Amino acid sequence: MGLFSLKLPDVGEGVVEAEIVEWHIKPGQTVSEDDHLVDIMTDKATVEIPAPVSGVIKEITGEPGDILAVGSVIVTIETDAAAASDEEAPPLRQAQGEDKANKALPDSKPTPKPHSEPGPKPHPRIQSGAGSEPVEGWGGEERGSARPLASPAVRKRALEADIDLACVKGSGPAGRISHQDLDDFIASGGRQMVSSAAQMGRTKRTGINEHKVIGLRRKIAQNLAASKRNIPHFAYIEDIEMDALENLRAHLNATRTKEQPKLTLLPFLSLALIKVLPDFPQANAHFDGEAGIATHYEAVHMGIATATPNGLMVPVVKHAESMDIWELASEITRVCNAARDGKGTADELTGSTITITSLGALGGIASTPVINAPETAIIGVNKLQVRPVWQDGAFAPRKMMNLSSSFDHRIVDGYDAALMISKVKALLENPATLFM
Repeated sequence: MGLFSLKLPDVGEGVVEAEIVEWHIKPGQTVSEDDHLVDIMTDKATVEIPAPVSGVIKEITGEPGDILAVGSVIVTIETDAAAASDEEAPPLRQAQGEDKANKALPDSKPTPKPHSEPGPKPHPRIQSGAGSEPVEGWGGEERGSARPLASPAVRKRALEADIDLACVKGSGPAGRISHQDLDDFIASGGRQMVSSAAQMGRTKRTGINEHKVIGLRRKIAQNLAASKRNIPHFAYIEDIEMDALENLRAHLNATRTKEQPKLTLLPFLSLALIKVLPDFPQANAHFDGEAGIATHYEAVHMGIATATPNGLMVPVVKHAESMDIWELASEITRVCNAARDGKGTADELTGSTITITSLGALGGIASTPVINAPETAIIGVNKLQVRPVWQDGAFAPRKMMNLSSSFDHRIVDGYDAALMISKVKALLENPATLFM
């Protein structure tokens, strides 16, 4: 017998440390090669680490939320040394139910090691992309803390078994639901659900739930704080009459072919931004405050802030300026669905030059969206509703909607921001001009 020391692998792209998100093993547990050991999160992605050898877990290092350096020993496995030294690294496999950065990871061929550390380095499996570093608060799309915490694999099992995870009691940090918790719930015949329902009555609620903020939620919190701390936000809100655009949208949807996607507001807003941004390059830009460098882009890589089961993400429509209304609608739908389904690639989740955020029917009257740093502008869509509007000496019902936008005031002057939105307003209120 020998001891295999599994070190935190180098997943490339300059990553020097990673955060432990969730352990799927415990000391004394027997594991087989390629079993899921632990989820870690880097600045680039969440990564699933498999077991490179079979054996018994002797020791694990760190708790969820701890940050370890690349090369640190994270798991010690007691195994047959001779057998382990002959193993090859498990192949790269994408985890189910998560967004994946579909990029080749660095070669992880075995390198000579001391006798106490035989065998190969494991090949990490990218599980969820965080490369876009989305910021919470863009129109409030975050779903809130009521959503049960569980890994994608657990969610997939629950979905296949038609089990509501809200009824399953989690034993992990912050009530995170593990495979064992799901097994226990299934074995109980759902009695936990009955017990939970029975406890809901007119009784005093005295529970307090404190939990450590880790993983993607920690990244969102850090990015939001950094954006608000470092960027002087200038907010501008404008109301837009939407009757003409809504009539056109309804007509196009009623006459579209089977191959054409259903049109929402977002493709029209994207077209409007594409037409005005050449006149306002400072709003289609990145700004590095430390270096003092503003980078203006001719291409429009349109970020679409999207609520997903894994948190707020920003899938990107690359080169939106080269697309017509139908292509925009199709690509927006594709990248947003890929992010929600956990199939977004790293390229699809990074590189936006300006972001749109929308709350759909929940939109509210106005919002103050937070800029997706290092971008310099974000455009927020609010709820469309019928309001009385004074026109030609009388009130008339009109479909109205507010645009709530935020700009980096270091780069975009208030006058320019207002002028840009006024031009967007003119295009949306006269939608034929979008196509001229």
